[in-house]
Amino acid sequence: MIDIKFLRENPEVVKENIRKKFQDEKLSLVDEVIALDAESRKAKQEADDLRASRNRISKEIGALMGQGKKEEAEAKKAEVAAGAKRLAELEASETELQEKITKIMMVIPNIIDESVPIGKDDSQNVEIEKFGEPVVPDFEVPYHADILDRLNGLDKESAGRTSGNGFYYLMGDAARIHSAMISYARDFMIDKGFTYCIPPFMIRSSVVNGVMSFAEMEAMMYKIEGEDLYLIGTSEHSMIGKFKGQIVEEKSLPITMTSYSPCFRKEVGSHGIEERGVYRVHQFEKQEMVVLCKPEDSMDWYNKMWSYTVEFFRSLDVPVRTLECCSGDLADLKVKSCDVEAWSPRQKKYFEVGSCSTLGDAQARRLGIRTKGENGTYLVHTLNNTVLASPRGLIAFLENNVNEDGSVNIPVALRPYMGGKEKVLPKK
Repeated sequence: MIDIKFLRENPEVVKENIRKKFQDEKLSLVDEVIALDAESRKAKQEADDLRASRNRISKEIGALMGQGKKEEAEAKKAEVAAGAKRLAELEASETELQEKITKIMMVIPNIIDESVPIGKDDSQNVEIEKFGEPVVPDFEVPYHADILDRLNGLDKESAGRTSGNGFYYLMGDAARIHSAMISYARDFMIDKGFTYCIPPFMIRSSVVNGVMSFAEMEAMMYKIEGEDLYLIGTSEHSMIGKFKGQIVEEKSLPITMTSYSPCFRKEVGSHGIEERGVYRVHQFEKQEMVVLCKPEDSMDWYNKMWSYTVEFFRSLDVPVRTLECCSGDLADLKVKSCDVEAWSPRQKKYFEVGSCSTLGDAQARRLGIRTKGENGTYLVHTLNNTVLASPRGLIAFLENNVNEDGSVNIPVALRPYMGGKEKVLPKK
């Protein structure tokens, strides 16, 4: 959510930003919110004047009563009573107008960074850099579900009976690799100086509304029936919510955290849920990184964060590339975002395994997260980035480390988490 003062003073900048995001249907909202804001400020000014008048008249009444001028004092009391009625009307109007303004402001997109490429959708995202040589072996790399099957590692049929489509059982060596990758991702980020955290896996609607747009919430979040709770789609939601309504000490910035959680997503949309594999599922596990920092430091942290994900996957012998998200592919709260994509030797193309975003002060404004420095109190900037989301990260690992005989190589970095194993062997 952008600053109402900024919108008031720069309406054309806000409109141009909306055009860059190809959301022309929202252009009229700028003028609407400006009109409501003017009406709200007018009501506030009149209410403030009435309060000042009430205080002044109250003092006059006291003086008149002290002088025995009861009749004049009663007239002043009637004046205060009349003002009180109007003040109540104005206060109700202020509340109603502010609710309307907030509702509109919540759907006006954040101002994107000047470096963001302009494009309508993800087909116009821009490749930044490749890391590692994308190799296609001289044998046909199996579909990841078939690699897992040869390890006796995947059972979607049973999961279908217990939970429905979009769920899975991981077993044996496959489950062990999955857990090893999560544990390695945790320690990888701890070694980078991040504080490890396991957050709540359910959050209230006030936190949901603070960290994401209404459209994202509707497409992603599972609501707990009968309670004001949602299952998290990523631990970023809980981690940013941790600071809701807080003034953090400026000397504590940057706050750098890495969090583990299961994640739950509806996956509503055109992609659909895979019948055989585990690329797009309703439940997965994730190691995330979250940073709260001073505004002037946010871009430096943005670049550090995505580079950590690149380094993590390269340590597992997975070639990756970074892809700059274009304006039309950015969620409304994001200032700038890039995807880290892993090489798929089976498909001979890259696919997304992580996403890094800076949201400026949008989440902090919604949630009231501030810090106090020499120049006063100000909003912090928030950033988030995927270290590892598995089983998607597991797919990348398997495809890039599988051998023709179905065995899977274990890179040096992962061996301490696999009991020293250098390779896992197929069971069939």
